[in-house]
Amino acid sequence: MTQQQFHSGFAAIAGRPNVGKSTLLNAILGEKIVITSDKPQTTRNRIQGIHNIPGGQIVFIDTPGVHRAKSRLNRSLMDTALEAIQGVDAVIYLVDATASTASEAEMMAEILAGVSVPVILVINKVDLVEKESLFRLIETYSRMHDFCEIVPLSARKGDGVERLVELVCRRLPPGPAYFPDDILTDLPERFVVAEMVREKVFRLTRDEIPYSVAVQVESFKERPESGVIAISATIIVERDSQKGIIIGRRGEMLKRIGTAARHEIERFLAGKVFLELFVKVSKDWSDNAQKLKEFGY
Repeated sequence: MTQQQFHSGFAAIAGRPNVGKSTLLNAILGEKIVITSDKPQTTRNRIQGIHNIPGGQIVFIDTPGVHRAKSRLNRSLMDTALEAIQGVDAVIYLVDATASTASEAEMMAEILAGVSVPVILVINKVDLVEKESLFRLIETYSRMHDFCEIVPLSARKGDGVERLVELVCRRLPPGPAYFPDDILTDLPERFVVAEMVREKVFRLTRDEIPYSVAVQVESFKERPESGVIAISATIIVERDSQKGIIIGRRGEMLKRIGTAARHEIERFLAGKVFLELFVKVSKDWSDNAQKLKEFGY
């Protein structure tokens, strides 16, 4: 009996902001490693998630949403997204089934220019549109680029995700696994913890705080005697008014952020966590090259 050939490689997930790239990666991995919110540019770094299936290993790369960059932070995010598409074995281009197709062609052409690897178009959020609309979308998008596959799915519900994984794996070259099969991501724990705090700031303050919030983990210490992981992190904003909103009346908002983040961090680290949060103002950091570098962008 002939042994099935093992396939491995890298697949970048690209697309506009808020189309569901991070939600899709979390759905593929079956565990949350990438933060999500309804704010644009929630994902700021090139994030790798490692997924193993019988006969293959796929290293998925979640990228910041591609957009017209204005501030230094936005230009940095755009550069990160475009760099992530280079040197991969396949590209998954994600679009939102509920969004207009009118401006997608130009952006798609710009992002996929020079891409020679297979490109799979994923139409996400199909649970929110009628079948007739979906058929029209498939027809419209198929004229924009020579996609090797077009996959309708719902990342939020998980429908169609398994089929996408199988199609991606088929497009990867034969080769050995890049990572051990018990590793979910190559991200440091400190990075994931900082992202989880940042997500709670987004979700709990809603539109009162712009997305230009950064989080730095100052200390991360395991206390063997108690089995508790002590984490200290600083939430960085651009103005004093934003600091006041995050702290809240009598510190209530900061407590809510800390409690919600701690619960999620404990699930991720599989242990008890003591989380201490501070808030600091760094004026206009998102447009300061030195600060961007300091905060990891």
